[in-house]
Amino acid sequence: MKTLFIESKYTGKIELNKIKADKLPKNIGLTATVQFVDHLETIKDYLIKKNKKISITKGNPKYPSQILGCDLSAGEKIKKQVDAFLYIGDGKFHPLGLAIKTNKEVFCFNPISNNFSKIKKEEINNYKKILKIKKIKFLSYETIGILVSTKPGQNKLNKALELKKKLEKNKNCYIFVFDTLNLIDLENFPFIEFWVNTACPRIEEDSRNIINYADIE
Repeated sequence: MKTLFIESKYTGKIELNKIKADKLPKNIGLTATVQFVDHLETIKDYLIKKNKKISITKGNPKYPSQILGCDLSAGEKIKKQVDAFLYIGDGKFHPLGLAIKTNKEVFCFNPISNNFSKIKKEEINNYKKILKIKKIKFLSYETIGILVSTKPGQNKLNKALELKKKLEKNKNCYIFVFDTLNLIDLENFPFIEFWVNTACPRIEEDSRNIINYADIE
């Protein structure tokens, strides 16, 4: 089956004055999801006029400063050069991951709601606490299911096979392949005690019994 990917870009107006530049430190790294990457130069120019030094760097994704749930390289490359990051997008998933990965403050601006916020230390600590519990569960359970997506860009079958071989020294492992995952479907396999996710990292957010493979390596 052929698949056609069409990028969904935000075409609305960015209300630059809603970005609280006075709350930002001097050196800022800009990051965004794909919907907003076309607006980064405009935001950069605005912040430079507010006496900020702005860094825009290309990581592994297609566009400069674009970040994905599974790829924060655009931020990681410049973490030593900046005081903090400004994330352009909605939700907390991407900026929370960026804060944890770079150990930097991350400010957020949502162009749709015009909400300006900052990732709190409590949010980071809570995530780390949950992750610690998941790691303990993973280590204690004997029967593991490894989730593999068939979606382009998310498919990591080779990683799953490698992981299965490694884990089978101490655990019983099964690989489950899917296109779109419905977590309710996992209830059809009650013999699986814990799941390891090799697809979109956001999947693990929705269950206390799923951990991303990167967190156990």
